[in-house]
Amino acid sequence: MKWIKFLFEIDKKPRRGLIAAEWVVMAYCGLTLLLMLFTWTKLPDPEPMLWGRFRFVVSTAALWAVYRMVPCRFTIFCRVALQMALLSWWYPDTYSLNCIFPNLDPFFASLEQSVFGFQPALVFAQQWTAPLWSELMYMSYSSYFLLITIVASYYFLWRYNEFGRTAFVILASFYAFYTVYVLLPVTGPQYYYLAAGLDNIARGVFPDVGDYFMTHDEMMTMPGYADGPFYQFMVQAHNAGERPTAAFPSSHVGITFILLLLAWRSGSRRLFWLVLPFLLLMCLSTVYIRAHYAIDIAAGLVSGLILYSGMQAVYNLAERHAP
Repeated sequence: MKWIKFLFEIDKKPRRGLIAAEWVVMAYCGLTLLLMLFTWTKLPDPEPMLWGRFRFVVSTAALWAVYRMVPCRFTIFCRVALQMALLSWWYPDTYSLNCIFPNLDPFFASLEQSVFGFQPALVFAQQWTAPLWSELMYMSYSSYFLLITIVASYYFLWRYNEFGRTAFVILASFYAFYTVYVLLPVTGPQYYYLAAGLDNIARGVFPDVGDYFMTHDEMMTMPGYADGPFYQFMVQAHNAGERPTAAFPSSHVGITFILLLLAWRSGSRRLFWLVLPFLLLMCLSTVYIRAHYAIDIAAGLVSGLILYSGMQAVYNLAERHAP
């Protein structure tokens, strides 16, 4: 009974318009819609993208209407949950937009070579082949959305007054990463190495692949213990939604770092110590499975810190000027 009362407790001051988390997704929708209109003839399949945005607006408006009828915690949770769930839809959309721009992998692979003298994404999995290590890497990488759910749910259940802020910081950070991915086309090793040829990569030669990714989305066979359950889960997840996009910076690392900072802010040290090892493993696993260059990890940590601080400041400013 206590949980039912908690979920359906009516907000004392219900918001009339969209919440901050919805506004940030609306802004991203509008920004990418403008980009679509200016590049319509270059896009591979713009009509489904347009209708997808229409469905997003309709579903967001529908849940807003439900909240206006029943302005309780549960309907707020549903509004945020919808935007979280749509992250997996918006992600491949970045590929549909960024493939019209010149691919930048040769620059990043060359930078990687100059920093390390070799390609960590190529060597790492070749040196660490034990099944237990492989499964640990794939387990940590696949924990991404589970960690988001745990941290957001903790705030909803035990720090409800901070739930709106937390949802905004997570979603706004995601769409900041997505904006970078649209404008900065880097596919990452799992795609570029295959397109460029492993012989070239091993010799430190990084050719320009032109508009290869306009018509190709094949990726390398994932390294590691192929019979492991976490390996098989990641193969299915990649086949379902992965695209040659979103390599620099690593949003897996950046968002997980943000989750760690949110866990610290929550005051729950248990939550903090739960997230911390996953951040450390995430920094390794993204390179191990060849989703990212090693320099993407450093960029992910830096951008995560900047986005966490910046989005907190933006939320505070918006709250001060809210009607």
